Amino acid sequence: MAIIRPFRALRPTSELASRVATLPYDVMNTAEAAEMAAGNPYSFLHVSRAEIDLPAGTDVHSPAVYQKAAENFQSLIQNGTLKQDEKPCLYVYAQTMDGRRQVGLVACSSVEDYFNDVIKKHEFTRPEKELDRIEHMEAVKAHVGPIFLTYAPNATVKSVIAKVTSAAPVNDFTSEDGIHHSLWVVDEANDIETICSAFQNEIACTYIADGHHRAASAAKVGKKLQAQSPSHTGKEEYNFFLSVLFPADELAIMDYNRVVKDLNGLSKELLKKISQNFEISKTDSDHAKPAQLHDLGMYLDRQWYRLRAINTSYTEDPIGVLDVTILQNNILSPLLGIADPRTDTRIDFVGGIRGLGQLAKRVDSGEMAVAFALFPVSLQQLMDIADSGNVMPPKSTWFEPKLRDGLVSHLF
Repeated sequence: MAIIRPFRALRPTSELASRVATLPYDVMNTAEAAEMAAGNPYSFLHVSRAEIDLPAGTDVHSPAVYQKAAENFQSLIQNGTLKQDEKPCLYVYAQTMDGRRQVGLVACSSVEDYFNDVIKKHEFTRPEKELDRIEHMEAVKAHVGPIFLTYAPNATVKSVIAKVTSAAPVNDFTSEDGIHHSLWVVDEANDIETICSAFQNEIACTYIADGHHRAASAAKVGKKLQAQSPSHTGKEEYNFFLSVLFPADELAIMDYNRVVKDLNGLSKELLKKISQNFEISKTDSDHAKPAQLHDLGMYLDRQWYRLRAINTSYTEDPIGVLDVTILQNNILSPLLGIADPRTDTRIDFVGGIRGLGQLAKRVDSGEMAVAFALFPVSLQQLMDIADSGNVMPPKSTWFEPKLRDGLVSHLF
């Protein structure tokens, strides 16, 4: 069963919360981070993307970046921007985007649950990305980017959260992207005990929705500190990592699309080869977004196409039926020569939040040669695959809204 526990969060003051909170480090590049943080000394990007405070061209993985992150983090603490709660609490974090609201529980999840697969995964991780987050966590001695988890809806947890959210939040603001954020502190002992007991006794597992690399890194840092501690008890803060847990019925997955730099030596032959496994028809930009499973959009030579996968192009197993698998097995690998999209530099991934216009823009600019738009994976598909012990192809899911960094941090 799932183990969660309260913790003494490091949080910004109510007046500064909107200026501190930022998008996660991995949804932007250095230039974008610098632009977002410009003129805002409170922005948490000074911690999560500390290279923006170093000379241009600094290697983002250099020791200087991690050292600067630690310095900036301590500065926010010392100047009173961030303050640690006096006693362990749970927290409730609500986000509203385009009229849809999702309400999550902020807690510490167990490192042992991660290794024992009580926390279920659906993606492989890349060692270099894990190492980056390990270096960052060890430098700042904190979990500053929460892991996005989901779980089967639970009436007990829902009831306590409803009670908590009936009061005024301690943070309440709308970010520059139009998403509304609210945070409540759960500090009553009975409420904390009720929620933690419900997870331990009624919720068999949780699932990583977003943040596989952060979760793997936090778990490995925890194991490393366990080995280094001669008086290890299992109760130390490093045995737990920062997470936000949302009931599965409140979440939505967006499409996660692909762009490819070249046609692998193919030109006019590409459409003919694709037609062996897809029904192809021309469409316009207003109708290019896939409306159902096994429909794909393709942008090539300033023209949108609809690709409808024929039955023989896929299998009905949980992995084979995914559109990301159909695209990989029928086009990306055999035709465009992209055998491993996790490591091939000729492919890039574009979250659905950016819209199909971004795909066309990158092809029209000459940066990319072709783009593919996909129908979103369902949350049930994600959970079924995780339950089976399998993993999805890389970059299969894109969740919105993104959790903000800086609203809640966990010192270990």
